[in-house]
Amino acid sequence: MAEYHDDLRLAHVLADAADAATMDRFKALDLKVETKPDMTPVSEADRAAEELIRGHLQRARPRDAILGEEYGVEGTGPRRWVIDPIDGTKNYVRGVPVWATLIALMEAGEGGYQPVVGVVSAPALGRRWWAAKGLGAYTGRGLSSASRIQVSKVAKLSDASFAYSSLTGWEERGRLDGFLDLSRACWRTRAYGDFWPYMMVAEGSVDICAEPELSLWDMAATAIVVQEAGGAFTGLDGREGPHSGNAAASNGLLHEELLEYLGARD
Repeated sequence: MAEYHDDLRLAHVLADAADAATMDRFKALDLKVETKPDMTPVSEADRAAEELIRGHLQRARPRDAILGEEYGVEGTGPRRWVIDPIDGTKNYVRGVPVWATLIALMEAGEGGYQPVVGVVSAPALGRRWWAAKGLGAYTGRGLSSASRIQVSKVAKLSDASFAYSSLTGWEERGRLDGFLDLSRACWRTRAYGDFWPYMMVAEGSVDICAEPELSLWDMAATAIVVQEAGGAFTGLDGREGPHSGNAAASNGLLHEELLEYLGARD
């Protein structure tokens, strides 16, 4: 799996550049924020960070395709970088430090594109997580100062911590009853939101998490980190990887029960 070392190093360089750009505008009083057609906010920092990452990739990996939240798809081929310049824009524009740049490399394979490298960088929290296929998952300030992470060994829902983003998405999709039943079955529930629950699953501080509606750029980087930490990452339909438009992540031991509550109630 040595071929992914260079890609992982590049992903850290990209994250360093994005961190500098996003932190420079975080809490800026003159930050420009617009509403996109899907009624979600986008800031000048989102666009600047994605442009910066795209520029680096066009120089360093000119043959690779790029998919980003703000500027769509560019290029074709068996390798595709997937970027969410700021996951948690609503937090970003309100000064809440829970947001991150998500950078993933996906490769064409059986069943479509699959993530092989992922970096999740949350500079306002002072945290970064990353993984590459076959190399494990880590957290730390960078490649030279890293600690390997693993999912928990909690095997009972009554002992499990369940993280989510909000109630409204589950209600809008007719899954609120299952969500509430799962919440009652768990030891603890908390609405951390966005990328963070998946990283806590990977670290073992949370045991299960799920969201009812997501895009590929929300999931590609988090999926490989959870999987390389020993966990399971699927859609609510049980399909492995970040392809279902929603997500369920767990330590693996609780995954079947998680899907029974949330995935079978369409």
